[in-house]
Amino acid sequence: MYKFNREEYNRRMSWYVDARFGMFIHWGLYAIPARSEWGRSYEELSNEDYQKYFEEFNPVDYNPKAWAKAAKEAGMKYVVLTAKHHDGFCLFDSKYTEYKSTNTKLGRDIVKDFVEAVRVEGLKVGLYFTLLDWYHNDYPSLNDRFHPMRNNEEYNKREIDFDNYLDYMHKQIEEICTNYGKLDLLWFDFAYDDMRGEVWRATELINMVRKLQPDVIIDNRLEVSGEGYGSLAEGNPTPYHGDFVTPEKMIPPNGIQDVNGEDLIWEACVTMNNNWGYHATDKFYKPADMLIKKLVECVSKGGNMILNVGPDARGNIPKEAIERLDIIGNWMKDNSESIYGCGKSSIEKPDYGRVTQKGNKIYFHIYENSIGPLPLIGIKHEEVDLIKYLYSGAEVPISTSWVHSDYPNIVFANLGENPILPDSIDTVLEVTLKNERVD
Repeated sequence: MYKFNREEYNRRMSWYVDARFGMFIHWGLYAIPARSEWGRSYEELSNEDYQKYFEEFNPVDYNPKAWAKAAKEAGMKYVVLTAKHHDGFCLFDSKYTEYKSTNTKLGRDIVKDFVEAVRVEGLKVGLYFTLLDWYHNDYPSLNDRFHPMRNNEEYNKREIDFDNYLDYMHKQIEEICTNYGKLDLLWFDFAYDDMRGEVWRATELINMVRKLQPDVIIDNRLEVSGEGYGSLAEGNPTPYHGDFVTPEKMIPPNGIQDVNGEDLIWEACVTMNNNWGYHATDKFYKPADMLIKKLVECVSKGGNMILNVGPDARGNIPKEAIERLDIIGNWMKDNSESIYGCGKSSIEKPDYGRVTQKGNKIYFHIYENSIGPLPLIGIKHEEVDLIKYLYSGAEVPISTSWVHSDYPNIVFANLGENPILPDSIDTVLEVTLKNERVD
């Protein structure tokens, strides 16, 4: 009978909670048609229809060192690559299939290159692995709402051996847990409808993974998809409960709590535009200032954010994404202390921004200036040791102006006469308290 070990769990999760910010990389054959990583499903393409992209795959600019460097310079602490996505194409040299990157014109083990490049930059290594596989003959298509061949009557007449598929899937996961050194994170995707938990032989799978990679962190999608929290949240964790919750393309309104009201560890997975894989006509990129503020929002609610890039068919991260990563990186160089190791504060969200906290450090993220001195509601005068701008270290004095004399119990910060904030995206004040706050 599985018994959840809180102490072991907290130890395993410590680096991840401290990191707060990661990069997702969705890349594969779907970068060539450039119409979404789900294109095979949307367009109901057969293996034969899709084969031309396998034969064409030759990303001449492929450079995982550039990807890893971009993540590092953006202030990210971990990177997760799609070792295999739903189309079944493997970015690693699996001995159980010919449908892999080493058999393309590229002729390289992409996962091997990736993990080496990420480790050189001092970042944590993560691999994504799909539970679905639209290429494998024994993956169910009849009555499956996602399979590309779901409406193909002739294809659905074939006999399948789902256990054979599960053996294949488990063996491939064993390969990625064995052949690429220490993995820091495994991102499975995803359980749905009646395809959940033990349908995937999940206990057997996790026992194998934990034996090979005892410290690896695993998401919760053996039980759920982007919706649903899983059994850890329900207070009755299964052996395959997952270590963190994975809301997709949204940020939980109040963070995420279990049935007892205790905060759970979670990660918002966020696209820069509207697709995970490269999409040639999707130019709806979120502005960099919005992405910075969404990262701050996640941390202020006790969560991480993993931000996606989808390299194109040549292997380049799109210029729109690079431009945003550069802006995020410049902000992080000045303000990362308000992100790394930080989390929720007992201080309520101010109307001008957000608050993150780490020990006796309170970080006020200011998105808009005030008229007159800035109120730091929730802090007492006698608690304050020092207030300063995080980006420069310059002290910010406590205001003694008569204009706020009607509010003697509120600490006001004197930001000076200039109504323009030093950083128009997010100016961060670091308030050091005399003692760590216990609320």
